[in-house]
Amino acid sequence: MEDARFSHPSLPYQVIVRKEWNKKVPAVQFRIARPTNQIQKIIEFYELGIGLEKIGEFSQHEGYQGVMFGAPDHQYHLEFTQFETPVQLPTPTKEHLLVFYIPDLFERNVIVSRLESMGYRPVEPENPYWSRGGITIEDPDGWRVVLMNTPGISGN
Repeated sequence: MEDARFSHPSLPYQVIVRKEWNKKVPAVQFRIARPTNQIQKIIEFYELGIGLEKIGEFSQHEGYQGVMFGAPDHQYHLEFTQFETPVQLPTPTKEHLLVFYIPDLFERNVIVSRLESMGYRPVEPENPYWSRGGITIEDPDGWRVVLMNTPGISGN
């Protein structure tokens, strides 16, 4: 199968995307997990602010509680965990990004307004690419979320 190629006349580069996963990774789901010391604020940010669907949660699991937020098909999801006592967390850089591609500008701006009403203001992205169509906001732990107003990258 041939790669998908995307370019824009105002940009000096081209994006090349593989259309299929390598058959060496027969995974059926993909999860990104991250610890936090303020799980309630994280739940509010991602569920009420961003608008993600909570697809699972747990408590009293060997000292942990956690929550999972899924994409519409639940094949990809985020998990946030918190131990019963605070732990030292990694410090995110300005280039640690979680990017949501939102083709509808109105819908993207509704999310931004909702987050702003919760006290989360846009921040300047480190990489200027993300400011062309995107708005970057830091979650309660300082990890950056980009709400990108483009259709994303796909092989379709």
